[in-house]
Amino acid sequence: MTAPLILAIDTAAAHCAVAVLRGEQILASATEPMAKGQAERLLTLVAEVMEELDLPMSELDAIGVGIGPGNFTGIRIAVSAARGLALALDIPAVGVNAFDAARLGADTPCFCTVDARRDMVFVQGFGTDAFTTPALVTLADLPAGVPLIGAFGATAPHPVAEAIARLTAARFRGTRTPPAPLYLRPADAAPARDTPPQIVP
Repeated sequence: MTAPLILAIDTAAAHCAVAVLRGEQILASATEPMAKGQAERLLTLVAEVMEELDLPMSELDAIGVGIGPGNFTGIRIAVSAARGLALALDIPAVGVNAFDAARLGADTPCFCTVDARRDMVFVQGFGTDAFTTPALVTLADLPAGVPLIGAFGATAPHPVAEAIARLTAARFRGTRTPPAPLYLRPADAAPARDTPPQIVP
């Protein structure tokens, strides 16, 4: 039996990241730093990676996607792309949060963190008593003495798209719910309160 072929994508931070996994082997991985333009680049990068491997999209068994927390627009881009591809290919799409991706390969208690800017951090604790569910806190709120993985701490054991691919391979057979963004705070941009929304016919 052929090992499952997994495509993973992530644009939750200032990058486009793609990885392809078969069984335990990462066949290809690409990360391009970019502050914006992910919507135009992501699917092209996916196509380039698959073409280099000489693998058709129809061979994919599942798609994994980073659901954040992170950049609002970036998360929406990747989640929408993953859901659209999964629907077109009739395969599962699996959402993987940034904390699980950062922790993969780390077995000791830790806090996994994502920079939330303005001296804030998204955090989840593993094997700890604090922040056992994802939270948004100030840097000063992080307890001392527990290793950090991610923002302001050690580099994650695996690049993000590769971690998403490996977690997707372990989860996709039991996944039925489409991926959805993990937002831990309101969007920075909101409609002006004194201007009613425009209704487009």
